[in-house]
Amino acid sequence: MSRSDLRALFRSNDHEVKAVDFFADRRDEWDTVAESLIRHTRWVREPGFDVEDLESPRRNVLVFYGVGGIGKSTLSRGIAEHLADGEGGRGDWPALGPEAGRVVPVRVDLSRDSGGDFESLMLALRLAAAELGQPMPTFDIALQRYWERNHPGESLEEYLRRRTWFSRFPGTRTMSGQMQSALADVAQAVALPGTAGALVGQGLRSLVRALRERRHQVRSLAECRRLADLLEADADLEALSYYAHLLAWDLSRVPEKHRATLVVLLDTFEDVGDRVHRDLERLIQRVVWLMPNTLFVVTGRNRLQWDDPKLEGQLDWAGTHFWPQLAGGASGEPRQHTVGYLSAEDCETYLRERLTVDGRPLMDERTRHLVTANSHGLPLYLDLAVMRFLDLYRRYGRSPQPSEFNLDFPALVARTFRDLSPGVRHVLRAVSLLDSFSVELASAAAGLDHDAPALELVERPFVDSDPGAPWPYRIHELVREAVREADSTSEDRWSAADWRRAAQRTFDALGREAAGDRTRLVAALRQGMRLARDHGLDLGWLTDAAFRYVDDFVWEPVEIPGSPEAAADPDPAPDAIGSAAEALAMALSAIARRQRQHRGLTAERLRTVLDSGRLPGPLLELPRYFLAECERDLGNFDRSLEGMRQVADSGGRLAPTAARGLVHLARRVGRFPQVREAAETLGAEGRRDRVLGDLWWTQGNTALACSSYAAGRDEALRLGQPGEAALSQACLAFAAAFQDRPRAAEQIARAEEMLQGVSIRWAEIQTRIAALVRDAGAAPDLPRRAEETAAQARGAGLTSSVAYARFAACLHAAVLGSPGLLAEARARLGECVRGEEFAYLAELSHLMTGEEPPPGLPPAHWLDGRERVRARWTAIVEDRRRETGTTTGE
Repeated sequence: MSRSDLRALFRSNDHEVKAVDFFADRRDEWDTVAESLIRHTRWVREPGFDVEDLESPRRNVLVFYGVGGIGKSTLSRGIAEHLADGEGGRGDWPALGPEAGRVVPVRVDLSRDSGGDFESLMLALRLAAAELGQPMPTFDIALQRYWERNHPGESLEEYLRRRTWFSRFPGTRTMSGQMQSALADVAQAVALPGTAGALVGQGLRSLVRALRERRHQVRSLAECRRLADLLEADADLEALSYYAHLLAWDLSRVPEKHRATLVVLLDTFEDVGDRVHRDLERLIQRVVWLMPNTLFVVTGRNRLQWDDPKLEGQLDWAGTHFWPQLAGGASGEPRQHTVGYLSAEDCETYLRERLTVDGRPLMDERTRHLVTANSHGLPLYLDLAVMRFLDLYRRYGRSPQPSEFNLDFPALVARTFRDLSPGVRHVLRAVSLLDSFSVELASAAAGLDHDAPALELVERPFVDSDPGAPWPYRIHELVREAVREADSTSEDRWSAADWRRAAQRTFDALGREAAGDRTRLVAALRQGMRLARDHGLDLGWLTDAAFRYVDDFVWEPVEIPGSPEAAADPDPAPDAIGSAAEALAMALSAIARRQRQHRGLTAERLRTVLDSGRLPGPLLELPRYFLAECERDLGNFDRSLEGMRQVADSGGRLAPTAARGLVHLARRVGRFPQVREAAETLGAEGRRDRVLGDLWWTQGNTALACSSYAAGRDEALRLGQPGEAALSQACLAFAAAFQDRPRAAEQIARAEEMLQGVSIRWAEIQTRIAALVRDAGAAPDLPRRAEETAAQARGAGLTSSVAYARFAACLHAAVLGSPGLLAEARARLGECVRGEEFAYLAELSHLMTGEEPPPGLPPAHWLDGRERVRARWTAIVEDRRRETGTTTGE
């Protein structure tokens, strides 16, 4: 009976009220176990499976982890009962299908209070195997030697009988006989005088020699290649852990009609992983690795970290290569699962079965529905609600009505809040300001120079844990909301000034965290902007963080709750922005969203931010630059030029980026000598190599363009800038497509791969255009595909991409030598020409066929003259004709 059940037992004089130790059914978790067991059984039965293979990755671990008090141990016990043959199964879970075959479960509680140790675990495994009724000769020989060495004068049978820890295992009645039978067979085979006592000295050497010589008397044992080596090793705890390999080998040799899958349930695993140096965890992991034909079901508070390569040295096998199913995001079973909050159905079942009178639910249906709705699946809430219900039941002598039952969650949480020590309450208040936190961040937010209160807090059942998050801990949202109300009555409540000081400490601590990797940067930005808005804090480190956020093209959302941007207001007014933090959040969100929406919407949001007047001076260039970029994409050349010049002349952090923007504008109007001159002044910060690549392909010099783009990509990769690297790769794919179709296919594939981890709409469309260029002259449906791509670009507000897609259609028509098709393609491209803007593309559509451009078309300023450009582009067309075997004609 749990402690909460004992509280209920001593809550009332009514002996008819029964407080049942009950936990909701966890049907999804059981389904996961069943699926994992079936997959594991299939894997073990595959023809290529070899229990002696020590190099293949392991897929024999299923993990359930979650916060304390959420029912993991109850789940572990329920699984063991349901898997066991005979009585004890759960009627609310379906039976295992025949595909799983026979199963022998063994459950081991690894908690410090259970009294077990590693030796006990190994004995428990052997006791479980004894239920098969078959000998385990290789393991028993090694175990007998270990036992004689480490327990002299004490028989294993007597040891098991005296220790009550082993009384739960049925195999204690049969294991001793199985061992003695196996040892007697070995002694007879090699003419040893006796059994166990002979496995020392000359007797041991005789057995090892017989194994190595593969004498016919011990040939079946000698098939276990590592048995002789294990018998020669020192019989200590390390060797005992390696004996797991022998047990796995023995299990694999059991005749088919007696065979079963051993399922080992390891509960309270946090008491293993938290121990110094992971010594016990290393031994247990070794057992799991050496028994690939056994399914291990691990339950504990923490995610199993065996997939982390940083644990190499502490564990024998660390990393995703060894444990692919333990990695975050792994698919299929078995893998790691969070034991989450209860479903509404589970809550109803819990409340119905937890308190009963004469076998009937004490809590009526209306009250159960109300409690379930208010609980949000939090087991803590359900337990507190039950205690409150009993208090009222005792007080009034009848079941309280919903109207009488105080189900106000803050009131219930306040009771728990008051039970915490002052130090833990202090930390809880501080972290209620945060969406997520670490122990270190919690201590800093609370202004403490020690972590003990924070460490105690994260053990509470209302604290969730997500090891994959930048900061792993999260207070249940309802508890966060209740903390402020609890403060209105508590003796050590905080004043408004206390809350603001805590907000400033927390904000400063987040700023230190923002100096880490990008994941932490974005997480710190989100929480920092919210704190700055809610508590009127200066932006401080948020300015630097905002510029770092836009340095690359990985556009995570950064909206803060309650802001106009988070509310998705389609047309927020400038006065709707109430603080600098809201203005910054709207600017960053608009910049990120431009990859997923029309640039016109982004431009409107950025104008709103600028018109609000909320942003401080150092941050104004942020919306100004990206507004100028949007104007360029929308075809508003003069507005873009003015904005870029304003940012470039300011000398701020985005000045080099704006200088590159001016170069892009010069290229769009065909002023190529100006582009080359300006590019030399940009340097790596201004993306010089990519700018040069943009220049060279227009001149028909695709080799130089590819070289420049590749240099820009490699430099970005060296600097850890995946977004810029992906953008340069997309450009490289485009340039390569003019020259070499097989190479272009490789470059396009690499661009698509690199773009999977970032969000750059222009680069995604540029990669599609590269495919058009690659297929020019070879794909009959290219004109249709070109217009589809142009429509996608137009929907995103990317005028340059529309022009490039139509230029690819011109190249296709030129290669085919089809005057009608070419005239149609040129007409579509002409729709993109606005004065000088993109006129150079229209000019190239004539030069590539050796024709003179029409008189009204503004001529581009080519680097080495129109004739040389004409020669290079006509060569591109002729090369493509030869490559595709195209014959010209209508």
